[in-house]
Amino acid sequence: MNVTTVPSLAVALRRMRLLLLVAAIAILVDQVSKRLVEAGMQLYESVPIIGHWFGLTRTQNFGAAFSMFQSGGFIFIIIAAIVTGVILYYAPRLPENDHVSRIALGLQLGGALGNVIDRLRQGYVTDFLHLQIPEIGFDWPVSNIADICIVAGVITLIVISLRRGDG
Repeated sequence: MNVTTVPSLAVALRRMRLLLLVAAIAILVDQVSKRLVEAGMQLYESVPIIGHWFGLTRTQNFGAAFSMFQSGGFIFIIIAAIVTGVILYYAPRLPENDHVSRIALGLQLGGALGNVIDRLRQGYVTDFLHLQIPEIGFDWPVSNIADICIVAGVITLIVISLRRGDG
């Protein structure tokens, strides 16, 4: 990614619109999906959607994405605050036509804030998306929309950086 100098406030806000829109949509979809699962499913209840390969399993995640680092607690709120600060600092400096990077950063921001909302509201993150292939012993950790947004944003930035030769 080619980073330019900081633009004027008006230009910076215009450049942030797409990122903030993507983040807001990610937060909205994440929070609505979590509240629907919390209202409609008991803890650890599973509902198959596509055979036994994909379904909903309601869990409580006290750790990071995909249930890693379960004893992390408050540190994840601090990490999310740092990530938010870095994204908001970095995004206005992107070239004006770099929409893909803004979308990727918006996904990361929305995902991070979606999980922070849960941590502040209830002390844990509600996870429910469960992918598994029992025939080969594959059981992906239960996750949520915010986790998927974070991972999709990171992968997108890596791919475009490699394609552009940014390393």
